[in-house]
Amino acid sequence: METTTTIEIHQDLIESCKAGSQQAFGKLYHLYAKAMYNVALRIIKVEEEAQDILQESFVKAFNKINQYEYQANFGAWLKRIVINQALDNIRKKKDIISKDIEGMEIAEQEEVDWQEVDFTIERVKKAIMALPDGFRVVASMYLFEGFEHKEIAQILGVTESTSKSQFHRAKIKLKEILKTYEN
Repeated sequence: METTTTIEIHQDLIESCKAGSQQAFGKLYHLYAKAMYNVALRIIKVEEEAQDILQESFVKAFNKINQYEYQANFGAWLKRIVINQALDNIRKKKDIISKDIEGMEIAEQEEVDWQEVDFTIERVKKAIMALPDGFRVVASMYLFEGFEHKEIAQILGVTESTSKSQFHRAKIKLKEILKTYEN
């Protein structure tokens, strides 16, 4: 959680950005770039594209900084821009969560037995990156970015049940991928 001092510093930087200070924006960039790059990378999967998303997101944030009204913390506001930019990038390449999956039935809600799988942080990261785009996007947004399925559905333009189904399928696929690493 941010301290009062940190919030005040960020508020001063944000107000300076609103006044047009590129130096203040540079400081905000350095405070948030690494975290926002990781957000983009979890969704996009390709380092160079994640770097492009990061740059485009900060340009968009700088252009829209006057719209920021302190209703959420700055990091959350910026993260939303990064996620939307990453999703727009994916949509340009292909429609990963197309309307045809809207009609799919929710996957059987069988529990995934994770005790059968050998975990290491590197294996899990590698396995998540190996997920198909639709599964990876929903899983990343739910697990790493803390969005609820209702929010994911709104952002992606799908139903809440589709988000839940994609997440469930992602868990099953993740287990399959992790088991292949054991061999």
